[in-house]
Amino acid sequence: MTKTAAIIGGGVIGGGWAARFLLMGWDVRVFDPDPEAQRKIGEVLDNARRSLPGLSDVSMPEEGALTFHDDLTEAVAGATWVQESVPERLELKQKVYGALMDAIGAETIVGSSTSGFKPSELQAGLSRPHQVLVAHPFNPVYLLPVVEVVPTAANPGEIRTRATEILTEIGMKPVEIKKEIDAHVADRLLEAVWREALWLVSDGIATTQEIDDIMRFGFGLRWAQMGLFETYRVAGGEAGMKHFMAQFGPCLKWPWTKLMDVPEFTDELVDLIADQSDAQSGMHTIRELERIRDDNLVGMMRALKARDWGAGALLNEQDRRMGPPKVEIAKPIATLSTAIPVDWLDYNGHMTESRYLDAFARGTDRFMEIIGCDTDYIATGGSYFTAETHIRHIGEAHLGARIRVETTCLMGAGKKMHLFHQMFEGDRLLATGEHFLLHVSLESRRPAPPAPHVEAKLVEIATAHADLPRPDGVGRAISVTP
Repeated sequence: MTKTAAIIGGGVIGGGWAARFLLMGWDVRVFDPDPEAQRKIGEVLDNARRSLPGLSDVSMPEEGALTFHDDLTEAVAGATWVQESVPERLELKQKVYGALMDAIGAETIVGSSTSGFKPSELQAGLSRPHQVLVAHPFNPVYLLPVVEVVPTAANPGEIRTRATEILTEIGMKPVEIKKEIDAHVADRLLEAVWREALWLVSDGIATTQEIDDIMRFGFGLRWAQMGLFETYRVAGGEAGMKHFMAQFGPCLKWPWTKLMDVPEFTDELVDLIADQSDAQSGMHTIRELERIRDDNLVGMMRALKARDWGAGALLNEQDRRMGPPKVEIAKPIATLSTAIPVDWLDYNGHMTESRYLDAFARGTDRFMEIIGCDTDYIATGGSYFTAETHIRHIGEAHLGARIRVETTCLMGAGKKMHLFHQMFEGDRLLATGEHFLLHVSLESRRPAPPAPHVEAKLVEIATAHADLPRPDGVGRAISVTP
């Protein structure tokens, strides 16, 4: 049964939450009196649809249903999760929660996107405060996985556990904050950096672009995959964190920062910051900047995914949770289902030819798993090596296109395996790949018989596929017209 999330407030953060839930298969209901809410969320969804699927190497759930509602009670009726993302005014949030108490079910969890208010302030005076907690995300919510979960003593363990499970289910990284505090944890860290950056600009030491360059070309990339403390632990060398603390601890007493002070927000300073920011990136629209940001995040996170590190390890875990499709050997087997990410594109704006081979290779790897030649089997010393490949490029594939590979086993007996892959976008054939493989001993690196259970499964599939129509293009070589 499809779960339902209700989004109260459809701004930048609310729209990001809507996209995250929707693309992870939830039905989403939006309540926002803004007459432009549907357009704004539609634009956020367009960005999410072209970026979020690129983080997954397995088939994502079917997109849920999105509806907009003028009545709060109607929007939240039957919802498993309600996410409040209204403007940061405590009286407004408390008014919303008061209305929610009469509208939500007894099992509904209400999360607040607030970046500063404590959950006890949100719960004050409510008839069911135990259902309300802080779930503070980061923009764009549909790509950045971390969410600060801040409960109080009023929230029982069962609510905290379910909140963590739901957020994990939609691919997020919930971090429960042990004690409530103004601005939680992340924004306090960001505020410290922001205050120092304001002084650096105000004092004429660096421009907005220079400060951003230092972050994005330097420690920002380190933080993205290792965080603050682990980065400093590495900086301590073989002696570790204790050595780092002993070496650099005295710096904390030196006048390096003005963290306990902040420059006055005069018109001159505001104009200075705004002018420098316009010069830095004013040539791009906000939507262009969002897409540049999204493409860069996908590229970075896919790179981390290949290393199974940091946010990439989380993405791999999410892929494993979603799992491969069911295997049916009476027809060509679905061996790959994914969306084309930005790092698969070439200078022509479509999928580069090396990625066709990559996609077919993944299809072959999945087929090998199906017949029992998985990582455990390979660890025993047997595997398949590709001896010959022929790829036909039939149609273009572009960013965000959902592709699938269907694999037919043309021959499977003894040491030999002959596969024919077909790549589709919907019903449109994009490419075919014909591959001949030999089973080898990883010790001798020479052809060798597979284990009996592997050969038996291979023969079973080959026998079933022998009754299928022969795919067009089997045995084709390069055709040159005189």
